[in-house]
Amino acid sequence: MPTYRDEVVVLRTHKLGEADRILTLLSRRHGKVRAVAKGVRRTSSRFGARLEPFMVADVQLYAGRSLDIVQQAESLGSYGAGIVTHYDRYTAAHAMVEAADRLNEAEATPQQYLLLIGGLRSLSRGEHASRSVLDSYLLRAMSLSGWAPGLHDCARCGRPGPHEWFVAQLGGTVCGECAPAGSARLHPDTGGLLRALVAGEWDVVDSATPETTGAASGLVAAYAQWHLERGIRSLSHLEGAR
Repeated sequence: MPTYRDEVVVLRTHKLGEADRILTLLSRRHGKVRAVAKGVRRTSSRFGARLEPFMVADVQLYAGRSLDIVQQAESLGSYGAGIVTHYDRYTAAHAMVEAADRLNEAEATPQQYLLLIGGLRSLSRGEHASRSVLDSYLLRAMSLSGWAPGLHDCARCGRPGPHEWFVAQLGGTVCGECAPAGSARLHPDTGGLLRALVAGEWDVVDSATPETTGAASGLVAAYAQWHLERGIRSLSHLEGAR
């Protein structure tokens, strides 16, 4: 079986035996990879610290039948240190890698890998509010996977907008005629913030009021939970902290 190299970000790890770990990795060219890192829990391991969650590494793997085997690992980005010491960054990063794990069940793309790396880098540096980084990541990652929310024209009938109702089940904003009873009313400022999160317009995002940011986060969470079928468990910790 051949060996191969790729750039990866560590999504999650599980203990295996007394010294090994099973890693779930999102790679740049090979999609999602599950691999065994032998001996990395020993203090003498040469690359154990390079294969922790949120770390980015250049790895060489041996292609196995069910699980690949990590043979070498060189650090490319140590984002974990800047994330784990801040609760808001840590919970946001967990939600991001959990979403990445779900969104890339089938074939991943290099764009998904680069988007996740950018989000983790921003979290580690504290460039923006952690929840805003997460919200932007979720909207953009879901768009790459074919679930782009409609944020201007009616997501159901296509009537030109913007509109004042948001229905996750229908794909985003909808007109008054398409909105079912009990639909969430979308304030114009919240709609503008959602569009800025998708476009990466951080001057708009950073200047939003806490009320607008909170309203947008609630809609992003509802949209992501609906379309990913199984809920993102880490989002509950973020809601509790807020």
